[in-house]
Amino acid sequence: MTRALTARLGIVRGDRGAFAALELTILSAFVIVMLLLVAGFGRVERGRELIDQAAAAAARAGSLATSPADAQVAARHAASATLADGGMSCRTLQLRLDTGQWYPGGRVVAHVACRTDLSDLVVAGLPGAIELHSDASSVLETYRPAAGPP
Repeated sequence: MTRALTARLGIVRGDRGAFAALELTILSAFVIVMLLLVAGFGRVERGRELIDQAAAAAARAGSLATSPADAQVAARHAASATLADGGMSCRTLQLRLDTGQWYPGGRVVAHVACRTDLSDLVVAGLPGAIELHSDASSVLETYRPAAGPP
């Protein structure tokens, strides 16, 4: 350190304790920001996993329903339950269930989007919110009666 800075801080030559305290202060701020970044990236990755699981659950629940209208209700319930069980809260949850291939052997496609809050990690440089989305499909059983297209 320069002599002016050491004089201003009141550090006597050979006093290592003051330098150690200054280094610890700077280092601890850096460590805290790094921990917040790791926590933020972990939350985003966990959110991606949960959105994938919610889309798969919605598609499967929709494919097990007996009609396209019932499929919409079952898919929304399955996606919401999966996200709630995983501990993820969404500002907005959008679910679009494509039942255009509603016939035995056809398929149901679920599109799930969730805008989740990261405002408690803004200090680390992460955005206040992030939108996660996923698609999944599930095949309708071939040998079961099903209602016609919507």
